[in-house]
Amino acid sequence: MNIQIFGTKKSSDTRKAERWFKERRIKAQTIDLMDKGISRGELRSVAQACGGLEALIDPDCRDRDALALVTYTAAAQKEDAVLERPQVLRQPIVRNGKRAAVGYQPDVYAAWQREA
Repeated sequence: MNIQIFGTKKSSDTRKAERWFKERRIKAQTIDLMDKGISRGELRSVAQACGGLEALIDPDCRDRDALALVTYTAAAQKEDAVLERPQVLRQPIVRNGKRAAVGYQPDVYAAWQREA
């Protein structure tokens, strides 16, 4: 398994996902969205695996201004708006190769582990 966890240090769900993999001794690379961010290619890959860019946007985001800006941005520029404001993404985003899960989903992680 090649696990990448995208999230922030303040996100409790991100910490839960990190702990889930650590308890099972599965190596996982954690990427802080506010420090390093997510690349355009990674964002597209995750969006494709999870049902589109809209599925990645957190409607309960704390930064309401950034959320409003991303929500009302034209579809052609929405990807750029999300890349500039990663705080609007649901956390954690967990990638396993081409597959991905958004939010804390231990059942999905367990299915990946059984397949490995």
